[in-house]
Amino acid sequence: MSAGTLPSPGSPNPPAPPEPGDAGPSSTSLRGSVRVLLRVHRRSLWAAGAILVLGIGIVAALLLWVAVQRCPAENVAACDDDDMYVITTAQNASESLLSGGGTAILLLAGLLGAFVAGPLVARELENGTFRMAWAQSVSPARWLAARLAVPAALGVAGISVLCLVYRWGWNEIRANPYASGLAWFSDSVFPGIGPVAIGYVLLGVAVGALCAVLIRRMLLSMAVTAVVLGVVMTGFGIRRWMLWPADRLLGRGYPGSGSWVTESGMLTASGEKLLWRDCDSSFDAPGAVDCMTARGGVTHFTDYHPAAHFWPLQLVETGILLALAALAAFAAFRVLRRLHG
Repeated sequence: MSAGTLPSPGSPNPPAPPEPGDAGPSSTSLRGSVRVLLRVHRRSLWAAGAILVLGIGIVAALLLWVAVQRCPAENVAACDDDDMYVITTAQNASESLLSGGGTAILLLAGLLGAFVAGPLVARELENGTFRMAWAQSVSPARWLAARLAVPAALGVAGISVLCLVYRWGWNEIRANPYASGLAWFSDSVFPGIGPVAIGYVLLGVAVGALCAVLIRRMLLSMAVTAVVLGVVMTGFGIRRWMLWPADRLLGRGYPGSGSWVTESGMLTASGEKLLWRDCDSSFDAPGAVDCMTARGGVTHFTDYHPAAHFWPLQLVETGILLALAALAAFAAFRVLRRLHG
């Protein structure tokens, strides 16, 4: 090295040149951010893993309990036939617990969204610790991308496993002909037996990030995220039947078991629908038909979703949720860029 290139005695040592094959800061910043996140929030990861194991264990334990109690001596009927449906304590408990599996999945998606909004993003913005990462060749966009990618990837993987296990247990328990509370269209079941759960997880992550960069206060961001997700989940629960055209049955017949009846009543000569609730009664109430006839009803009808509509309803709702998640994520990056460049 020539004298002209030697550092002055009071200057700091120059940085060592990168080793051959090492990637530059721009290519490793995202991976570095991911590693930092995993290390800082390792306790949360352990807690999430424990929830996953607990969920799998509960379903497996319920199925084992039902199998053991299939023919108990205290039953109301003699168990002479292996295929006979017999009410047992295990069966009742399993139906009760599994009937709320979809709601539990939604709660987990909401918790993940609140975690992203609070400890993962808003807390760093509130405390100013984000500046340390941004000063180390990590751009704001990469910083936020890591905080979206990690919970999204782990959340999708964990929820997918839980949904598969829950669907397995749900199918096994509802195989009994008199099982109750496990209809596929139930608001507390439907979100946990299909890809809709993944849509809610990704929406939770995106909404949490958007609320965090907008509000920049941990507790308030978590609260707003929970409210927004709650409104979306409730809205889909109320209007889910409208996501796909329903079939219509004319006459007094019933569409059959496994069908989701959405509306029923009578049609007028012009095709206008008159619902049983328009007469403040149900179809089997005394005078109900007379009331409907007096209002112009001429033909009974029943609108319903057969079991074959399960996948169209799942896919349409999932598509809407993914679109909302993409929009929220895009808005989060735009807000961050506007505030911090």
